[in-house]
Amino acid sequence: MIDKTPWKKGIRQSLPERTSVAGLLAMLLIGMFLPGMALASAGTLQDFTGHSWAIVCVVIFVLAYALVIGEEALHLRKSKPVIVAAGIIWAIVAVIYSQSGDNHTAEQAIRHNLLEFAELFLFLLAAMTYINTMEERGIFDALRIWLVTRGFSLKSIFWMTGVLAFFISPVADNLTTALLMATVAMAVGGTNTKFVLLACINIVVAANAGGAFSPFGDITTLMVWQKGIVQFQEFFVLFIPSLVNWLVPAVIISFAISKDKPTAIDAEIELKHGAWFVVGLFILTITMAVSSHNFLHMPPVLGMMTGLGLLKFFGYYLKKREQRLHANHEVGESGFGEHQLDLEETETNPEKAQAGSAEHYNIFRSLERAEWDTLMFFYGIILCVGGLGTLGYLALVSEMMYGGLGATNANIIVGVLSAIVDNIPVMFAVLSMMPDMSQGQWLLVTLTAGVGGSMLSIGSAAGVAVMGQARGIYTFFGHMRWTWAIALGYAASIWVHFLVNGDLF
Repeated sequence: MIDKTPWKKGIRQSLPERTSVAGLLAMLLIGMFLPGMALASAGTLQDFTGHSWAIVCVVIFVLAYALVIGEEALHLRKSKPVIVAAGIIWAIVAVIYSQSGDNHTAEQAIRHNLLEFAELFLFLLAAMTYINTMEERGIFDALRIWLVTRGFSLKSIFWMTGVLAFFISPVADNLTTALLMATVAMAVGGTNTKFVLLACINIVVAANAGGAFSPFGDITTLMVWQKGIVQFQEFFVLFIPSLVNWLVPAVIISFAISKDKPTAIDAEIELKHGAWFVVGLFILTITMAVSSHNFLHMPPVLGMMTGLGLLKFFGYYLKKREQRLHANHEVGESGFGEHQLDLEETETNPEKAQAGSAEHYNIFRSLERAEWDTLMFFYGIILCVGGLGTLGYLALVSEMMYGGLGATNANIIVGVLSAIVDNIPVMFAVLSMMPDMSQGQWLLVTLTAGVGGSMLSIGSAAGVAVMGQARGIYTFFGHMRWTWAIALGYAASIWVHFLVNGDLF
């Protein structure tokens, strides 16, 4: 059984407390669909950047994003301001275009945005449901307990959590991976706040770096893959630059970690029935998503939703099995089976299933636990940025950055900006601009946007999530004291990319 003392809280127990984090995870997946939005009707878009009402749209977006940034202090869900801003911006866009005699472009643009959001929404919903199901079956708790009960030294835990974060995030995502490994660091470190801080910094950097060389590891890579600019297998040339991005700061920070061994911890966990089968289904689902895109030339969401359907069938099997065991238990105690829950009733009535037995698995509970605030936040961001693009602002920024500074400088700046603003709207803007760049430059901006956020704790979903997980220990200023080391890794990864992938430029 799981020991549920406070320090042993698993990822599943912490999910309800990290709405802001999940919101950022969802942001990542948005990017993959945003890129095409503003380009759908590129041939008919007009330049309204100097229009007074277009400037009002920019102000509205800035104010909405300011409320998003202040979510923790205001206790205002991030989706609320951007959804309202999106509605106002598109109303203004429609009026501006209609005044110019064009009553169709705005409608076509927003319909394309909505289609992109629908693909993103379903893709993320399937991925989140799988992650929630694996948590419910105890997969992540099992990994956490295994690490904290092996008696490793603090330095060993520092390196092991970093390695696992780097290699798990390409498959799961950098957010969930960072939360899982941060839980391990907190469990092992206990009152050693210095170790917990340094381990969390290492985990955030490793999770972001690991996500940069896989289409499934980060929103930016998902965006680029979904757009078709870089094929699935081509992302893996970023493995060495991503590894360098993590290793440089990790080596530097490791000198501040002692070799002491933490107090021994005893804990046990029992995986629920079908846990590893769910992992296998998730791998199959990812394979189907990749195959849909690469071989069938269909949106990846087709494979993801098919995989979700398979998970629902397996959920039906789990429900039937658990109800049978429950009924046998009732018969064993009373000799009668009248307490057996009706399968079809509980399939459509989660409340009744929960009332009948707390152990019954129900796929709809995993769906309910999806980060809905994040999904709605994506809707708002996609439409806000798409609206500004329809007014011509993205083309203006593209000319300023890529026309004036050159692709390399612009792509490096994109990474720095992603640490301050967020890589989702930044990468979406780049994809909407569609500057004329070589394959090496597209991979460069994918790398910089993915790992640049590591320079500040607020620069990535992983960082924001861990700040909530290790509140008061892993802080903005605690992370910032090591920004110089992370920046060295950022610069080194760019240099290595030019070195090992020079033939792509």
